[in-house]
Amino acid sequence: MKRPPLYSPSPRRGGQAPAAAQAAGEPARTPDLDAPARADAAAGRRLRGFALGHRMPLWSLGGALVALGALGALLALRPAAPLLTQDDIDRAVRASLEKEPLPSQAAKAYEAILPSVVRVVGLMDEDDKGEDRPDKRALERSLGTGVVIIDNGTILTNLHVVWGAKKIRVRFFDGHESDAAVVGAQPENDLAVLKAASLPDDLAAATMRSTGDLRPGDHVIAVGHPFGIGPSASYGVVSGLAREFRSPEGDKTLTNLIQFDAAANPGNSGGPLVTMDGQVVGIVTAILNPGEQRTFIGIGFAVPIENAANAAGLPPF
Repeated sequence: MKRPPLYSPSPRRGGQAPAAAQAAGEPARTPDLDAPARADAAAGRRLRGFALGHRMPLWSLGGALVALGALGALLALRPAAPLLTQDDIDRAVRASLEKEPLPSQAAKAYEAILPSVVRVVGLMDEDDKGEDRPDKRALERSLGTGVVIIDNGTILTNLHVVWGAKKIRVRFFDGHESDAAVVGAQPENDLAVLKAASLPDDLAAATMRSTGDLRPGDHVIAVGHPFGIGPSASYGVVSGLAREFRSPEGDKTLTNLIQFDAAANPGNSGGPLVTMDGQVVGIVTAILNPGEQRTFIGIGFAVPIENAANAAGLPPF
């Protein structure tokens, strides 16, 4: 006896399952047209039941939405912050500078050169130890200033500061003292090159700068030990270039000098003339004074650093 075929319960395309059922002799099923309506009614009953069982959370959610809406309205009505202008920025900068003013350019230049400035004393007696005492021996010393140009202890100063000295003593910025010897000279520019016998830790050499772009009116400071007081700084401008100076005795003329009006007195000789960027453009060498007091009247002279560097055997700029 022939058996009826078996079919998968999964639906087939094109209504094949009902046709196959009829072929197998099974009665055809009538579609239930009310099923979607009954499903919608059941879903509505479940939603109403959830709402009745969760009244408080829903009310809370509604309140939160209302609060967010009110906050958004307030933010929309709030005026926008004004844009910053250049005047606002300038006022803020001025107020800050009034509270904490910046150091002057001269102060920054002095701070930059100070570690390279040395006190130079020419001792006229072999037994003189160079101690600071107001006695006759101290008055017979030759006092001046120098500047370190190479960190191996090479120092520039004026030749007249150490001329005829039996012994030379130098005192560095940190207080370290050492004997020094003359290792070079340039008499036509009143320059001497010294070499210290011992050095302090972390000795700093000055930065030298060409005078090629130096102009009258440029600001400068003269750093040294006027009358043994120092290191001291005085502030002024370049008054002129390519000047000449004749010594009071009339036996020597220096040429191609920088004229400046920063105060300089005995003891400043050999010290650096420094620009506002802290770089050395000259070595202070003389002051003009028609009187006999040898005090400053507003005219000082410095040897350009190109000549000074040449005296130390350094290459030109």
